[in-house]
Amino acid sequence: MNTEWITETFQARHGRSVGRGDHDLNPGMPPPDTLKPAAVLIPVVAREDGLTMMFTQRTDHLANHPGQVSFPGGHVDPGDASPEDTALRETEEEVGVDRRHIEIIGRLADYKTRTGFSVVPVVGLVTPPFNITPDPHEVAEVFEVPLDFLLDPANHERHSREFEGTVRQFYAMPYNGFYIWGATAGMLVDLYNVLMGE
Repeated sequence: MNTEWITETFQARHGRSVGRGDHDLNPGMPPPDTLKPAAVLIPVVAREDGLTMMFTQRTDHLANHPGQVSFPGGHVDPGDASPEDTALRETEEEVGVDRRHIEIIGRLADYKTRTGFSVVPVVGLVTPPFNITPDPHEVAEVFEVPLDFLLDPANHERHSREFEGTVRQFYAMPYNGFYIWGATAGMLVDLYNVLMGE
């Protein structure tokens, strides 16, 4: 698996992305009627010893998804030209990676969250070397996970917890003490389905 395979396979199959949301595993918990537009970058990093994916651990005091593992991203600003522009801007603001290091190869279908966002997942190849300078207000840690681990269906676990008196199901991919779950894991499952042809 290399960057050429990722690019060619994704561009050939991205139409298989059907759009996901927190409601996929929870039919009785539909997303809100009104959703705020947002975008994230799904950053595939071309390391010499293999492809990885970059994540952030959000700080505990944020209003939305505090302490959770996420992709770089956020709200669409009025000045953003496109979801791709939002994802690139947020990546630079949150982790300090300049857009000149990132090649956008396409999008997954929108992911709808129960917290009221319609998120465009933008897939990009990130070429080292680059500097990581996390925004201390938003990002507690930046880390990478081997892409092989994330694309192994054996690591796509289903977990549950009680939310407002109802048991909620969600995907999770625990890795080396990091708990990748919820919308982030749901987008990864969609990426897996596109790339691996499921």
